Amino acid sequence: MPLYRRIRDLREDKDLTQTEMGVILSCSQRVYSNYERGEIDIPTATLIKLADFHKVSVDYLLERTDIRELNKT
Repeated sequence: MPLYRRIRDLREDKDLTQTEMGVILSCSQRVYSNYERGEIDIPTATLIKLADFHKVSVDYLLERTDIRELNKT
């Protein structure tokens, strides 16, 4: 199981390809694929961008919580 399983699941829920996510994150498909497989760590700024795009918390992406909703303050 990939280290960042949830970023793959969220991408697939939106029927997006890895190439499309690469464009959204300004990286190549290969780099994005490496993120999903956990072969390279995702930079903090990219994690935040992913969380914002999917409207979830960074903690949700990192599987530190099962709560998808953002904390509204």
